[in-house]
Amino acid sequence: MKDGQEVTRDGGGAAGHAARPKRADARRNEKTLLDAAAAVFVRSGVEAPVRDIAAEAGVGTATIYRHFPTRADLIIGVYRHQVEACAEAGPALLASAPTPYDALARWIDLFVDFLVTKHGLAGVLQSDNAGFEALHTYFLDRLVPVCTDLLAAASTAGEIHSDVRAIALMRGVGNLCIGAENDPRYDARQLVGLLIRGLRGRD
Repeated sequence: MKDGQEVTRDGGGAAGHAARPKRADARRNEKTLLDAAAAVFVRSGVEAPVRDIAAEAGVGTATIYRHFPTRADLIIGVYRHQVEACAEAGPALLASAPTPYDALARWIDLFVDFLVTKHGLAGVLQSDNAGFEALHTYFLDRLVPVCTDLLAAASTAGEIHSDVRAIALMRGVGNLCIGAENDPRYDARQLVGLLIRGLRGRD
């Protein structure tokens, strides 16, 4: 029996090692689903049929439900996924862009992409679903420090005014994006570009 038990434990360990790549695959699959859902939400709203999201991702609807049993789970997943993408982009842009100001401008461009989707989710996020309650705090906690670092780097380089606060800039960008999803003639990105160029200090 001891030998049998030992074999069982060894087998469990081997299975555990074998399962790790599957978990990595599952994370990649989930990212694919979230990217697809975000794209469909922008085009068709958060009530878009699950089959449309599945088609966008190139999977069956059962795969969507396996990862996200309810629409609320999917909406929360999309929101958090996009927040994380914005948060991770800040340091990467500072490391790769020609100047801190370029990094800031590019990050704001990504932030605008996020906000267009976020405003599409606004009505749902105001519902009574308990899962939505912490999302705004999560958004601020993750993105305000990133924007602060970008502004500080650009200010230290002498490229922008030094008195700009991240939360004020983000709110301003957010206000310019309101309504962009309902009026194809409204170019929020153009107006945000004017705002960002206005951050530059005068010679």
